[in-house]
Amino acid sequence: MKLHEYQSKDLLASFGVAVPGGKVATNATEAKAIADEFGGKVVVKAQVLMGGRGKAGGVKLFENSADAAAFTQELIGKRLVSIQNPDGMVVEKVLVAELVDIAEEYYLSVLLDRAAQRLVVMISKEGGMEIEEVAHNNPDAIVRLHVDPAWGAADFEVRDAVKKANIPAPAQRQMVAMIQGLIKAYQASDADMIEINPVALTPEGKLLAADAKVSIDENALFRHKEYDETKDDGAEHEIDAEASKLGIAYVNLGGDIGIMGNGAGLVMCSLDEVNRAGGKPANFLDVGGGANAERVKTCVNLVMMDKNVKGLLINIFGGITRCDEVARGLLAAFAELNVTIPVVARIEGTAAEEGLKILEGSQIIGASTMQEAADKVVELAYA
Repeated sequence: MKLHEYQSKDLLASFGVAVPGGKVATNATEAKAIADEFGGKVVVKAQVLMGGRGKAGGVKLFENSADAAAFTQELIGKRLVSIQNPDGMVVEKVLVAELVDIAEEYYLSVLLDRAAQRLVVMISKEGGMEIEEVAHNNPDAIVRLHVDPAWGAADFEVRDAVKKANIPAPAQRQMVAMIQGLIKAYQASDADMIEINPVALTPEGKLLAADAKVSIDENALFRHKEYDETKDDGAEHEIDAEASKLGIAYVNLGGDIGIMGNGAGLVMCSLDEVNRAGGKPANFLDVGGGANAERVKTCVNLVMMDKNVKGLLINIFGGITRCDEVARGLLAAFAELNVTIPVVARIEGTAAEEGLKILEGSQIIGASTMQEAADKVVELAYA
């Protein structure tokens, strides 16, 4: 789950990382008051959890508080659209932060290297750019330091990495302290990624986190109640946000064949089979255990929120739950729904044959294998 920039900076500041001064505003009056505190020289940033805010017109620099307030008035309630997020997100608040003079920009991040089973700190002198671009064009510009999460990083290890990254000598001590602060923030917040881009070196030689991105492991959110409200904001798609409220595992994939099943592995297999059959999966949706009528109805409604969906594949394995009971649940759910697209259901497991017979004559087309179901739904959806 992503945090807003202001939340990310607040987290880093609590672990000793220097950040520019700034506050959140929800209207022009608040924005002007905050800008006045910084002498009018501020940057106003839309607080939406999407990439490409600047290119979408959500970030702007100002020399006076009146202009900053006018821009805030224009921005609040506006839907920003970017290449990364074509659906866009509505701006509800902005961060008004002091303008920082930047002499040089660096890159710094902490994330999990699953292959190495270690945290990895990534440092680059080429800040202000997408790290993927730096990695592609000049991979030697990125220095990686693996950190054992049980023991942390020794100062001499961090100093050596900072020197290898060619960070200027006057900024090296501050960079070492910033990295140690990031590692502590990462572990304390149950983060899976913290990124500062750019790390700004001012003409006076001060190092600041000019921008910050933090992503929290959703499985650990029960330990971080302060981010409960952000959880719904965190979805970059309205259906993801609705699924989050309902406690349903859903990911929008941008295709046109809706997919739902009971179990993450089963749904992943369904995605592969739809791809094999020539379809484009619209989503990942794990119904969870039970697959009762009410749960199925809720999940189908969620899938149907996507207007691009042309067909729906339901893949259910009846283990503890009998397939005839699942079939009755499907019929009960669809009796209350107005679904006009083709629906194919593969049910397998205990009492599968009885379940398929129950579906006969309904709008739900039964299938006995996953491959058969994928072929049928793709054929019918693209007919």
